[in-house]
Amino acid sequence: MSVSVFYDSFQRHAEGAGLKGHSTHYCPGCGHGLVHKYLAESIDELGVQDRTIAVSPVGCAVFLYYYLDAGNTQAAHGRAPAVALGHKLANPDSIVVSYQGDGDLASIGLAEVLHAAQLGLPITFIFVNNAIYGMTGGQMAPTTLMGQRTTTSPTGRNHFMGQPLKVAEMMAQLDGPIYVERVALFNNRQRNHAKKAIRKALQLQVENKGLGFVEVLSECPTHLKMDSMETEKWVEEQMVPIFPLGVKKDLEPSGRFEMEAPLHDPRKVLEAVAPDAQEVPRFAQGAFPAHIAPDDISLKLAGAGGDGAQTAALLIARAGINEGFDATHIPSYGPESRGGTSFADVHVARGEVLSPASPQPHILVAFNAPSLAKFGPTVVPGGTIIYDCSVISEVPRLEGHPHLYGVPCSEIALGLGKKMVKNIVALGALQAVTQLFPEETFLTAVRQALACNCAMIPLNEEAFGWGVRAIREC
Repeated sequence: MSVSVFYDSFQRHAEGAGLKGHSTHYCPGCGHGLVHKYLAESIDELGVQDRTIAVSPVGCAVFLYYYLDAGNTQAAHGRAPAVALGHKLANPDSIVVSYQGDGDLASIGLAEVLHAAQLGLPITFIFVNNAIYGMTGGQMAPTTLMGQRTTTSPTGRNHFMGQPLKVAEMMAQLDGPIYVERVALFNNRQRNHAKKAIRKALQLQVENKGLGFVEVLSECPTHLKMDSMETEKWVEEQMVPIFPLGVKKDLEPSGRFEMEAPLHDPRKVLEAVAPDAQEVPRFAQGAFPAHIAPDDISLKLAGAGGDGAQTAALLIARAGINEGFDATHIPSYGPESRGGTSFADVHVARGEVLSPASPQPHILVAFNAPSLAKFGPTVVPGGTIIYDCSVISEVPRLEGHPHLYGVPCSEIALGLGKKMVKNIVALGALQAVTQLFPEETFLTAVRQALACNCAMIPLNEEAFGWGVRAIREC
């Protein structure tokens, strides 16, 4: 059959030209190609291509997005279940497929898949078990057989390395999944059965009935050092006795999942989470600070560990949300809680933040010289840089002619008796320089953050005021 869910040509190979443009990258005899085919056929037959989101992590499974013409997200190693949950909860009408290998799902991602499966939300898990870490060099996987030689078990897996992990049986013991089956690919009968299992697991989600989990015993000729026919025989004779095929769980669902899309209106969210809130943030009602950027403003705050860049970034994001905009904060911590470098990216958008990273920020707040040297050149031409001139004595030459403002944040904070409030001084300077939000919006965010430590509010308000004055009086 012609499967529209596959791209017409695969751009990863020969830029989509010729025979290579219609071939996957997988090794000859690898089972991933067949599993991709059965998944694509099932999506096509069920008519859910435009609703499908495939989540694939690190490993051979990661290349799914090259071939499947549907929504795709790449997750960090082992984290596909967590990302899949996020997609499903954010958009309950989506058809979410977590596609993972054994080195990923059964090892680093085991905790994620157990907890995700126990929730039982309508998600489809496809678990490709080839008993090896395929992409990273043939190391022993949790599913490697006893006696099987790998690069990390050169004399064969032994009892000191533990028994192979039987994931399908483990999933079947959880209360969440309603359908769990293990299938294989070593002959036509098994392949037909594998296709039916994948389709059923997907259909349960389409019908909003529950979670399906399909484990597929797959061939890896490269690391078994066999040809395709020998590998199929090895799976049948060696893997199946350890990983018996068949349905492990198949329950009649008690009903359909009724999932509601999350709230995005700030007022409705506030009413839902804090209906009796005494202090309701005021909203700008569309007065987006377009003098900085038309629709999406990016900021980066950076300094040594303990400088308060992360806290200041959180306060900016909270202020943006209070103003009725979409705002995100992504931290990047150094290796040490004190002394290491850290930075945070912030976005404030009129509509929706499409990417939380700030590789080219409109505004940079730098608390130390290494941060200014590293991130100063990334600021957009004509952007704004605020730096702590108490500790930064030399400003590097920067292209793009950014507007530079030196503020003695540390000196002001020490004068107030608390060096840790230098980040709040920087926030005051940020407000005075950019007019990103009104002063009261920033102060409201500070008060909210200190609601459990009210004694610190006056000092922080004073620090903010000094930051404002430092700009106005310079």
